[in-house]
Amino acid sequence: MTYGDEAGGGRPRPALVPYVLPQRPHAAVLVLHGGRAEGLEPPPALNLPGARMRPFVRAIGRATAGHGVALAGVRYRHRGWNGEREDAARDALRALEALRQRAGEVPVVLVGHSMGGRAALRAAGHPLVGAVVGLAPWCPEGEPVGHLAGRRLVLLHGDRDRVTDPAGSLTLADRARAAGAQACHLVVPGGDHAMLRGAGTWHALTARLVAGLLRLGPLPPEVAGALTAPGTEGAR
Repeated sequence: MTYGDEAGGGRPRPALVPYVLPQRPHAAVLVLHGGRAEGLEPPPALNLPGARMRPFVRAIGRATAGHGVALAGVRYRHRGWNGEREDAARDALRALEALRQRAGEVPVVLVGHSMGGRAALRAAGHPLVGAVVGLAPWCPEGEPVGHLAGRRLVLLHGDRDRVTDPAGSLTLADRARAAGAQACHLVVPGGDHAMLRGAGTWHALTARLVAGLLRLGPLPPEVAGALTAPGTEGAR
């Protein structure tokens, strides 16, 4: 996959949706909402997966306020992943290139839910990306992991998720770790796919993880321990 690829023909819609853009950012967070397995139509104006991420954006904004952190979202051209087209991943890469143009060469944390989690993991090979927070990510069998070497990954999954398989997150974290990533898998007891059960916990934990991954505060002890486990030294 080529960084900044704009497959599909025609003039693409802007991929980057800026929320907070300091004059001279020191780091950035890019948020990717969920979608569908298939769907070539654009997301509707009333887009529930996008709306679900707004509280996460607010929580991350509060946790990073005053630290020169840019905060933005990804605008998808299509609702679905669409098989080998990998549309959401391509849009994530387009957004990263747009972010580079706006913010410069700054370290980026990707935060993605469901399909957006899969897109974030696929786009994590981009040179700006240092870490990914996956929220109930869609991790089908056989997802590539070689490009995740040197990245830090924290995957959260509710044990009551009936849309994406919690076991898929665990398997991907293990495979990524074997490929050279620093990876941690957290179970959210009682958590569902929409992250509505215990929503405040999801929001607060995600914001804390982002701040910790940007080294603006401490990571939860279980995450800090997992990301510095033997065999992961040297990862950024």
